[in-house]
Amino acid sequence: MSTFLRSSFSPEIFTSFPMLFFTIFPLFLSILFIIKWYFNNSDTTRNSPPSPPRLPLLGNLHQLGLLPHRSLQNLSHKYGPLMLLYFGKVPVLVVSSADAASKVMKTHDLVFSDRPHCKIFDILLYGSKDVASCAYGEYWRQIRSLSVIHLLSNKMVRSYTHVREEETLRMMEYIKECCSSAPPLNLTQLCSTITNDIVCRVALGRRYREGKGNKFQEVLSEFGELLGTVCIGDYIPWLDWLGKVNGFYSRAEKCAKYLDEFLEQVIEEHISRWSDGDVSVDSEHQNDFVDVLLSVQKTNAIGFPIERTSIKALILDVFAAGTDTTYTVLEWAMTELLRHQTVMHKLQDEVRTVVGNKPRVTEEDLVNLNYLKAVIKETLRLHAPIPLLVPRKCMEDIKLDGYDIAAGTQVIINAWAISRDPSSWGEPLEFKPERFMNSSIDFKGLDFELIPFGAGRRGCPGFLFAIAVNELVLANLVYQFDWKLPDGVAGKDLDVSETGGLACHRKHPLLAVPTKYGRNE
Repeated sequence: MSTFLRSSFSPEIFTSFPMLFFTIFPLFLSILFIIKWYFNNSDTTRNSPPSPPRLPLLGNLHQLGLLPHRSLQNLSHKYGPLMLLYFGKVPVLVVSSADAASKVMKTHDLVFSDRPHCKIFDILLYGSKDVASCAYGEYWRQIRSLSVIHLLSNKMVRSYTHVREEETLRMMEYIKECCSSAPPLNLTQLCSTITNDIVCRVALGRRYREGKGNKFQEVLSEFGELLGTVCIGDYIPWLDWLGKVNGFYSRAEKCAKYLDEFLEQVIEEHISRWSDGDVSVDSEHQNDFVDVLLSVQKTNAIGFPIERTSIKALILDVFAAGTDTTYTVLEWAMTELLRHQTVMHKLQDEVRTVVGNKPRVTEEDLVNLNYLKAVIKETLRLHAPIPLLVPRKCMEDIKLDGYDIAAGTQVIINAWAISRDPSSWGEPLEFKPERFMNSSIDFKGLDFELIPFGAGRRGCPGFLFAIAVNELVLANLVYQFDWKLPDGVAGKDLDVSETGGLACHRKHPLLAVPTKYGRNE
C-alpha cells in the first residue's frame, strides 16, 4: 500500500501538473458547455411543439433510422402531428397530419415557401439553380413560370402523346417476345427503362441507352441516390469533413462533372442543328425541352435572361422528378395488383371492356377508365413516391396551431404518414381502390389527405406528365397480358420491403410472368 502511495504521489506528478491542467481543464469546460447546450439550447419562453429527448451535438439525428418516414411516423404517434426535432442544432418541424399540412402549405404557404440550403443540391444542381431546390425569391418565380408555361403545361404534356404511345408500344412488343421464354420478367427494370426512355426523348430529343447513353443511365441512377443522401455537414458544420474523408463529396462532384459534360454535348448538338432565325418559342417543330429552353433563351420570350447553367439545372430537375418517382409508382402498382388478384381482374375487365378489340390502349381511352385512375390514386396513397416531401424553411417567426415556430426552422412533411393516417382513411393499410370511386379526393394539391406531389407554391409542377405516363403504361400492361408471380408464389407472400432514399422503391426487383391475352394473340 505504501509503495502504491509513493508511486501515486511521486514528484513527477507535481512537475507535470501544468501540462495535466491545460489538458484536462479545456475538456472539463467542453463537457460543461455541452451540458449547458443540451439543456438550454431552446428558448424556454417559446411555446414549442412537443419534442422527443435529444443527444448533445447530434440532436435527434440518431432517431431517423434507415427508413426515416417510418421512424418519424412512429415518433409522431407519441409526440403528435406537429413535432419539433433537432438535427444537430437545426430545428426541424415534422408535419404528420392533413390538417397540419394544410396550415403549412395553404394557410401559411408563403411563410413556408423557402428551401433550406443543402450542399448536395449545390454540387449536383449548379448551386441549386433548379426549380425544386432553389431559394424562394425572384429567380425561383422566373424559372418556375418558365417550367409551368413552356415545359410542363397541359398543352405541352399533350403534345408528347406520340412519345408516350410509341415507347409504350415498344415495351409491349418486348414483353410479347419474352412470353414464350421460361424466365420471369424483371418488371422493376422494365418500368425504369420505359420511364427513362420517355423522359430522354421529351427532354433531350432521343433515347440514350447504348454506348455513352448506357453510362448516362448509370450516372442518372447514382444522381438520384446522391440527392436522397443526408449531408451531416448541413446540420453539424464541424463534421463536414466526414463527407470528404468517406469520399461522398468527391463521388458527388464526379457525378456532377459527368452530367455537366453530357448536357453540354447535348446542348451543342441542338445548337448545331439550328440555323439563324428558324426557331420560335411557338414553333410546331419543337420536339424536346432543350429546344424549348434554347428558344426561350435566344428570343428572351419570358422577359429575363436565362443562363446556360439554369438550362442544365432545369433539365436535371426533369430527370430527378420524372424518372425515379414515376417508375416507382408503376412498380408499386403492379406489386399491389399481383398481391390482390381480385383488383387485378376488376381492372382488366374495365380496360378490356372500354378498349374493345383494339390492339392497344391509347391516351384517348384513358378518360373512360375510372377504376384505373382509382388504382393509381390508391397506389400513390399507400406508396407515396417521395415519402418525405422536399424540406421547406420558415422565413419568419409564426404561430402554428398555438405553437411558436422560429424563423429558419426547417419543415419536413411526412406525406407517407399522412396518407396512412387512420383519422383520414378507413382501413389505411389495405389496398382498396374502391375508396376513390365515389370520392372527390385527388392528388393535385387541394386535398391534404393525399399529397404525393406536395401542394402550394412549392408543389411539383410535373405531376400531369408523371400521371400521363403511369396511366398509359399500366393500362397496357393489364390490357395486353395476364400476370402471375413466378414459382407459384401466392400474392400474400410477395415481399414488399422498401428502400430508403429520396424515392421509396421496392427493396428487391419485382419479378412476374406474363401471358398474352387471347384477344391480342
